[in-house]
Amino acid sequence: MKKALFVCGGWDGHQPDKIVQIFTEELSAQGMPCEVVKSLEPLADEAALKSFGLIFPCWTMGQLTPEQEKGLSGAVQSGVGLAGVHGGMGDAFRGRLDYEWMVGGHFVGHPHVGEYSVRIADPAHVITAGLPGAFAYKSEQYYMMMDPGVEVLADTVYQHAGRSVTMPVAWTKSWGAGRVFYNALGHHPVEFTTFPESRRLTVRGCLWAAGLL
Repeated sequence: MKKALFVCGGWDGHQPDKIVQIFTEELSAQGMPCEVVKSLEPLADEAALKSFGLIFPCWTMGQLTPEQEKGLSGAVQSGVGLAGVHGGMGDAFRGRLDYEWMVGGHFVGHPHVGEYSVRIADPAHVITAGLPGAFAYKSEQYYMMMDPGVEVLADTVYQHAGRSVTMPVAWTKSWGAGRVFYNALGHHPVEFTTFPESRRLTVRGCLWAAGLL
């Protein structure tokens, strides 16, 4: 049976304990055992990481050592899934280039905080199955630097500094044999209740990354 490892910590403003509680409960309900660690030290043990089907980092603005980055990257390359949300994965370890490449993008700002719309860009993907074609959202709108090789599942129109650009919100990519899923939504834990589409998107993304969808 595949297990999920949640790495919980970092900046308290993103309430990592509450985010992790939401998704450990969701994945447990899907029959996936979950383990939570509150240290980055386990990431250096690549052999141990390979016993998991999924790793979910929830650690905004942390400091990753080269050994921890190598262990995590190696485990995902070997076939372990990687999934996460918002700053917990997309703004986790600033300046760790292999980590950012593996994720497929990284946070650079949120000049807009408020209402915006999220569009499902790939309604045919198994992760987005059953979701509406678009849904309203209200929170930080993440501006990301992106790997052009990601497969975009959802996007938004970002209007800033007199420009309008299409900005990815959720995507998948591969890292060696590993599947990677990221969702930029979820600044406050309550958003996953207020906007259930984001919760469903994340749960299905986790299952897909673990090879269970």
